[in-house]
Amino acid sequence: MKPERTKRRTTLTDHVYHVLYSRIINGDYPTNQKLPPETVLAADFDVSRPVLRAALERLRQEDMIYSRQGAGSFVRAHKTMPVGYARVETLADIQRCYEFRLNLETEACALAAQRRNSEILEEIEMSLDLLRSAMESQQHREDADFAFHHGITKASNNHYFDASLRALREQINVGMTLHGNAIITEGPTGLASVLEEHKAIFDAIHLQKPEEARGLMRMHLEHSRDRLFGGGLLDLRMKESPTNGSETKTDGA
Repeated sequence: MKPERTKRRTTLTDHVYHVLYSRIINGDYPTNQKLPPETVLAADFDVSRPVLRAALERLRQEDMIYSRQGAGSFVRAHKTMPVGYARVETLADIQRCYEFRLNLETEACALAAQRRNSEILEEIEMSLDLLRSAMESQQHREDADFAFHHGITKASNNHYFDASLRALREQINVGMTLHGNAIITEGPTGLASVLEEHKAIFDAIHLQKPEEARGLMRMHLEHSRDRLFGGGLLDLRMKESPTNGSETKTDGA
C-alpha cells in the first residue's frame, strides 16, 4: 500500500535551496569558494532576489555557507571530509563502482527506513520532485539523482555511509550520466520506469520498512547497472600469471 501523505508543491525557494545545496555537497562549489553574485544566481534560476535570499538564508542557518560583509557568500567546509577514490577510467571501473554501491547503499537504505525523520524525508522528496519535473521534460538530472541517493545515506544517520557516498560523487556521476543517456533513448517508458523505482524506495523509507527498502534499492541499482551493460557484465576475475604464478587482474576493458 502506498503511504498517504499530503501532496506538497515545491516552492521556488525550495527549488533554489535544493539545487544550491546539491551543488555544494557535490563539490561544484568548493570549500571557501565565493558563490556567484546574487544578481547572477537570481538570473540563473529565473527568480526574484527575495526568493534567492530566502534560499541563501536557509543555507546559512544550516552552516552550509557563511557571509563576509561586503564580500558575499562563501562555502563552508563540510563537517565530515570525504576520503578519496581512484577516478573512473574504464568500463570495469564503472562496474566496480556499482558493486560497491550495491553493498553500501542497500544497507544505508535499510537504516534510513529505521532512522529517518520528517526533515530528511522532505529533503529526499524534493529531489524526487526534481526528478519528476525532469522526466516530464524528457530529461534526466544527474544532480537530482545523486541528491536523492545522498539524502538516503544522510537519513541512515551514519556519517561513514554519508562520507563514502560523497567521496564517490564523481565516480557515481559517470555512471549516472551514461545511465541517463541510455534511458532517454528508451523514451517516456524508460524515464517513467526509473522514476517509479525511486518512488518505491522513498515509499518504503517513509513507511519504515527496512527490508523492503533494502530490496528495492538493490533492484534499482541492479537495473541501472544492467541498462548500462545490457545484461553482459565484464569478467573481473583475477588470472594467474604465466611467469611466476602470482595473480594479475583482467578487466576486459
